[in-house]
Amino acid sequence: MRVAMVGPFGLRAKGTMGVRALPLAKALAQRGHELHMILPSWYHPEDAGREWVEEGVAICNIPLPSAAPGVQHLVAAGRMLRRVLDVRPDVVHCFKPKAHSGMVAMGLLCLRRLGIFQGRIVVDTDDWEGRGGWNEIEGYGAAQRALFAWQERWGLRHADALTVASRTLESLAWSLGVSPSATHYLPNGVSCAKMGCGNGSRVREMYGLGESLVILLYTRFFEYDLERVVTVLSRAVGQVPDARVLVVGRGLFGEEERFVALARECGLHDAMVYAGWVSAEELPDYFACADMAIYPFEDSLVNRAKCSVKLVDLLDAGLAVVADRVGQNREYIENGASGLLPGDNKDGLVSAVVSVLTDESLRLRLGAAAQERVRRAFGWPRLAEVAERAYGA
Repeated sequence: MRVAMVGPFGLRAKGTMGVRALPLAKALAQRGHELHMILPSWYHPEDAGREWVEEGVAICNIPLPSAAPGVQHLVAAGRMLRRVLDVRPDVVHCFKPKAHSGMVAMGLLCLRRLGIFQGRIVVDTDDWEGRGGWNEIEGYGAAQRALFAWQERWGLRHADALTVASRTLESLAWSLGVSPSATHYLPNGVSCAKMGCGNGSRVREMYGLGESLVILLYTRFFEYDLERVVTVLSRAVGQVPDARVLVVGRGLFGEEERFVALARECGLHDAMVYAGWVSAEELPDYFACADMAIYPFEDSLVNRAKCSVKLVDLLDAGLAVVADRVGQNREYIENGASGLLPGDNKDGLVSAVVSVLTDESLRLRLGAAAQERVRRAFGWPRLAEVAERAYGA
């Protein structure tokens, strides 16, 4: 089967195409399918016009047009559509129903009605964009918000099949009238056993952590109330004075500065190391440095709808994770068996963190079970079978 995957942006900077579409494409290529990825690399223009083959996947970054912004995006979508038609795919998998991939899906539907395109159109959604979703987080103008919300509803309803990254997105699709038989639950997965083989001693030496117990917070900061999490960590360290907090990540809008300020106000700062953004190549070392991880999530529509690759990476690294019982966290973690999902109050989180810190056998048991479960149940080779069903294979 010849499959063309279309994205609203390139492989770098933003995650969907690099950490969701590409590993799925590689898994499908290993199963004998012909895979093409067609992308507009707005966030990394150095890739514009570049083409290469990676593990059996032909990757095409279209040349970016130089024109007025509105015209520029229409021209880019047209170039992507033309390249899709050149591939002559049996299936086009459009990742995200908005922006350029959404426009390509609409163009293909129109061409199919004219008899020009005969393939199957599948739309993938890994975030909720409309009201209560990313439209209210990103700094879009009113016209963009209205367009993306409309594209989302239209694309989900008109595709031949959907792949959805979370149970919440599955329910939202059903609420729009999409048939359950056309909706395929395809969460984010594990590509290979790479996160559990880092050099933790290097990171401990770099930050002077010594033999301390290390709580890892791997985060983008905007997914939870900063004050709540700082309070939880401060109270946990107060009960386990030997513990240190290692914070890895960067906020969307400078939230890390507020986090550091709150840590200073409550006395956590001296027990905390803020490492900032860390490259994907270095992440295994930071994971290996940690004794456990905390993954906080406020109960919001955005969080319930998303499917966190960060959480998957933590579990793949064999870390014992304490997470809020929200959305996909409940799908990835079996409470008490492969991680802890305490109640949504501070006391529950503090108690869970302290119990993991102070019980080495519990840490080892939860971490080993987490790693085994995520690799067994959420490996991309297994998830590729879900995509094949969406493709009608």
